[in-house]
Amino acid sequence: MPVHEKYIKKCLILAAKGLGNVEPNPMVGCVIVHNGKIIGEGHHEKYGGPHAEINAIKAVKNKELLKESTLYVSLEPCSHHGKTPPCADAILNYGVKKVVIGSVDPNPMVKGKGIAKLVRGGCDVITGVLENECMDLNKRFFTFYHEHRPYIILKWAMTKDGFIDKIRQQNQNPLKITGAAANKLSHIWRSEEQAIMIGTETAIKDNPSLTTRHVKGRSPIRIVMDRNLRIPEESNIFNNFASVIVLNAKKNAQKGNTAFVKIKFDGDKLDGIMAELHKRNIQSVIVEGGAKLLYSFIKQGLWDEARVFTSTLKIGEGVKAPEFAYKATAKIKVGKDTFTQYVRK
Repeated sequence: MPVHEKYIKKCLILAAKGLGNVEPNPMVGCVIVHNGKIIGEGHHEKYGGPHAEINAIKAVKNKELLKESTLYVSLEPCSHHGKTPPCADAILNYGVKKVVIGSVDPNPMVKGKGIAKLVRGGCDVITGVLENECMDLNKRFFTFYHEHRPYIILKWAMTKDGFIDKIRQQNQNPLKITGAAANKLSHIWRSEEQAIMIGTETAIKDNPSLTTRHVKGRSPIRIVMDRNLRIPEESNIFNNFASVIVLNAKKNAQKGNTAFVKIKFDGDKLDGIMAELHKRNIQSVIVEGGAKLLYSFIKQGLWDEARVFTSTLKIGEGVKAPEFAYKATAKIKVGKDTFTQYVRK
């Protein structure tokens, strides 16, 4: 493996540690190499905290070695004052003369500006090393800036004969389709994404909390479609464990941790919803349905990834799972269930 790729790959491993903690910032990793030896490494650990480059510089015991070192970073160093000072300034202040970058930052506030500042400061800058891998790691971040919407993950569980629920009345519990291993994995996913979305009927019939419980991690922002504000105030989704956005046709209001956001339900409402979530800096959403909401995203082609659990259970009749005629990119066993992943290129 070429030496630059070797160290950018190390940056990617470090960067991935930030998943679920740094959003809406990107995941970034950095290593500093002196005479073929890593003397400092770091990653962006938490939103609002020091960036990867700063953590890597701090880890270098003898700062004088920085003048003779190469700094590798998976994403272009920032050049503006945000929650923290510019990383490009710190790199120059410590006298680093060579910087190798995985991918350019798509944020207009940074894009190309960090590289230009380093070059003006006398740095030898190399870009585009493992660029595709670097962009894929931050697929949520790049989708947000390139598509002006969140990264959309469709998720559902279905029986072996293709149903996502039984036909049930208001007070009946939802059908338990998957086992403990699949349920735990679903909660890991919740901790990794910024938001989770359901429709009105799911909120009323299932009364879910949509919080992260089976694993340690943050709970996502809960987004619910409730055109006519039919969801009862005592529903679990309105508890205090995470913030809530209620997309409706009636009012704009804030009540505790719940934001009521008025949108247009006529015409292409999903485009309006994506614009609203983009405005709120939400970079990823798990859409859990039910069937009607999932189908609306599928019909419009508005998805980036689908994650589908299939159990061994058969029920004969019920609520049919969405039709999804796409080629799977991965299929694995999770406990007794089968997980199938679809990634839209």
